Amino acid sequence: MHIAWGSFLLALLVIVLVPGPDFVLVTRNAANGARWGWLAAAGVTCGLLLHATAATAGLSALVVTVPAALLVVKVIGVAYLAWMGLQILRKSGVVPAGPEADVPRSGGAVFLRGLLTDVLNPKVMLTFLTLLPQAMDPAADPVTQAALLSGVAVSAFAAWWLAVVPSVRWLSAFLADPRRRKAFERCCGGALLAMATAIAVG
Repeated sequence: MHIAWGSFLLALLVIVLVPGPDFVLVTRNAANGARWGWLAAAGVTCGLLLHATAATAGLSALVVTVPAALLVVKVIGVAYLAWMGLQILRKSGVVPAGPEADVPRSGGAVFLRGLLTDVLNPKVMLTFLTLLPQAMDPAADPVTQAALLSGVAVSAFAAWWLAVVPSVRWLSAFLADPRRRKAFERCCGGALLAMATAIAVG
């Protein structure tokens, strides 16, 4: 089995490092404390595992071959990102003082948002579908290769979150200033709206 590890890992590195909705969500929650960042990252990682499982089982390819199904996933994903962006922008209008200004109400809610943000992002699905086949050996078992490559991809993202969450903890003190927090919240909300727009027109 000759997997094209070089090109696969290089492409994966670029994908991991380019900020997307997952990065915005994890960073914003980590700014309220490491616990919230870890919960968001765990939700995102579980979403990646679902995408990896679907890609390995061939379900993602099936969705892509049915235009209506792909459109439904895209519409739901865009709507969810836009809703989150608008919610953040709305809440940034009045910001209480202190670093605990926007602590999430429950860990389950943070985890679920991370999960849904990843699962409902059609670009994640398409990434698995385009990245995996290019590295596979046509002569070897496709399911085994897909499972192996997907596992490496999910592990790479998990390692990235292990680096991101601790490095963002300093934001808690920085955002104790209400003006800074308001600007940060508006940047996060605006970024999610921009990403929703990009997916919609892409």
